[in-house]
Amino acid sequence: MLEVLGPALLIFILRIIDISLYTMRIRMVFRGRRSLAWVFGFCQSIVYVTALSSILADLGNWLKIIGYSAGFATGLTVGMYIEDRLAVGFTHFRIISSARGLETADVLRNSGYAVTEVSGQGKDGSVLILHCSVRRKNESDLVQKITGSDPNAFITAESVRQVQRGFWHR
Repeated sequence: MLEVLGPALLIFILRIIDISLYTMRIRMVFRGRRSLAWVFGFCQSIVYVTALSSILADLGNWLKIIGYSAGFATGLTVGMYIEDRLAVGFTHFRIISSARGLETADVLRNSGYAVTEVSGQGKDGSVLILHCSVRRKNESDLVQKITGSDPNAFITAESVRQVQRGFWHR
């Protein structure tokens, strides 16, 4: 039984590694991290060729093909999980508050975050727009502080590729 399932399981594991590395490589490309993208790409290529050569050597083995496909799907999820845990890069938050903008800005500043305030006009009147860029590892802390201060705040976040200067929460 191991002679039948073993190769399929090995291909499954190789594909999880391959696609996890692929996911990480793509994320590093988007963030402009050339050296890390190269390392992930190099390792991914070795694993991919190893898995693919095993499939091509025995195309009639459906267990290997299923292992290959299941490893691909599982690798996507695993790669996303790993990338989220590493939290490489920066995120820019835009917080729009119609009622508690000043208080929210104070909460964030007192927590060590740099905040820029901009006055604006919304659908129902005046709003305060807060801009705050943070390291990705601080995203959940920032959102928790915002929602704790102003549960009705409108929050958007976008990935930031390049950063120069500025103040960063430790």
